[in-house]
Amino acid sequence: MSVRAKMRCTRRAENISVCTSDGMVEAVEVKFQPVYGTGEDDSNKEWSKWTPSGEVVMTITNPRAYEQFEIGKCYWVDFSPVLDF
Repeated sequence: MSVRAKMRCTRRAENISVCTSDGMVEAVEVKFQPVYGTGEDDSNKEWSKWTPSGEVVMTITNPRAYEQFEIGKCYWVDFSPVLDF
């Protein structure tokens, strides 16, 4: 089974330094919160009915990845089990 949630980027904190195996590197922290199924777009209505709150926070060190996220834009987040772990 998988769950798909529509999440809105609500925070983008830049100029964060994190310690990795390569030493200190620049990072961006990105925060997402659920979009509820109201208004004209009900594409998240079924999911948000049962899970009305939450957040996903990621600290990203790859510039090509964190450049994709903008505050106020919505993104699909898919959760599915890893079967071969």
